[in-house]
Amino acid sequence: MGEAVARVARKVNDTVENKADSLDLANCKLMTFPVGVYKAMRSVTEGIHRISLANNELKSITSRFVTTFSQLRELNLAGNYLHRLPEEITSLLHLRAIDLSRNRFRRFPEPLATVPALEIIDLEENEIAEVPTDKLASMALLRSLNLRANPVGPEVRLLVRPLVPFELLLSPEEPIHP
Repeated sequence: MGEAVARVARKVNDTVENKADSLDLANCKLMTFPVGVYKAMRSVTEGIHRISLANNELKSITSRFVTTFSQLRELNLAGNYLHRLPEEITSLLHLRAIDLSRNRFRRFPEPLATVPALEIIDLEENEIAEVPTDKLASMALLRSLNLRANPVGPEVRLLVRPLVPFELLLSPEEPIHP
C-alpha cells in the first residue's frame, strides 16, 4: 500500500513542479480520489486539462473532484467500478472527451448529455441497455459515441446519420439462432 501512495505523491509532485497540464494517476490501485491531492495541487488545478484515473478501483467520482478540476478537457476513467457520474459534471464547460469504458454503467450517464463541448464519449464494455436518444441528438458537438460491448436495445441501432450528427460505434448484432 505504501508503495502505491508514494507513486501517487510522486506523480502529483511532478505535475505541480512542472506546472504540467495533465495528471496521470492510472494504475494506482485508488479506491477513491485522494483528498490530499486537492491541497497539494490547489495552485495548479486551473491549469489541469487532462486527468487519467484509468485502471483503478474507483466506485465513484465526487462533485468536489469535478468542481476542483473545472478546466478539464479530457478525462479518462476507464477500467474502474463506476456506475454513475455526479450532476456537477455538467459544469465541465471545456470537457471534450471522456473515457468511461470498462466500468459498471447500467444506463447512459445522463449528465453527459448537457456537457456543452463534449465530442467523444467512450462507454465500451459497460452494461448499458437504454440510451436517451432524444438527448443525444441534441448534443451539438458530439462526434463519436462508443457503445460497443453493451446490451443496447434495437432502437439504439436506428440512431444513424442524418438522424444524429455523430458516429455511433456498436458491436455487431448477434445472429439469432432458432
